[in-house]
Amino acid sequence: MVRLFTLGTILTIGLLLSGCYTDFGSVVADPDPQARTPLNVASRIQAGDRIKLSVYGEETLSGVYDVSPAGTMSLPLVGTIDVVGRTRAELERQIARRISSYVKDPKVTVTVNEFRPIYMMGEVLRPGEYAYRSGLNALTAVSTAGGLTYRANKSTVLVQHTGEEVWHEYPLTAAVLIAPGDLIRVTERYF
Repeated sequence: MVRLFTLGTILTIGLLLSGCYTDFGSVVADPDPQARTPLNVASRIQAGDRIKLSVYGEETLSGVYDVSPAGTMSLPLVGTIDVVGRTRAELERQIARRISSYVKDPKVTVTVNEFRPIYMMGEVLRPGEYAYRSGLNALTAVSTAGGLTYRANKSTVLVQHTGEEVWHEYPLTAAVLIAPGDLIRVTERYF
């Protein structure tokens, strides 16, 4: 006996399968946000950061420098140096070593003046680029973007961390820490 699928059955199967498709890439559910959030990313210098360099007694070497997309900085006397992935202390030592032939016993201080921005997408009132602040979490990031729309999924948030290609699905709580350069997407609820 041959069974024919009814139009209702075909539509139901189609709707169920369409819920698995996303237009923004692979999603991995992470129930424990602290296990995946790259907390040490903020402590390492990345492309797009703005660095303040102070060399005690040498005002011509001190200044504010941008980290290029290639991950380098160009400094007077030092030239171009790779800075991505280094901590502030590592960069201080590297710069002091490079200028020690010009400056006797250099005292170098490096601070991050401005981290690269975060990006809010999806069902928030004002999607876009926002400045990163220390201690930023998923709830404060959403509130920075004006809050949720009436269509927003109020229980989860998707985060794509810098350098990763998958989205991590987290509960929308203050425990989900946001790092500089993260993409945050609030999805639409189904019902």
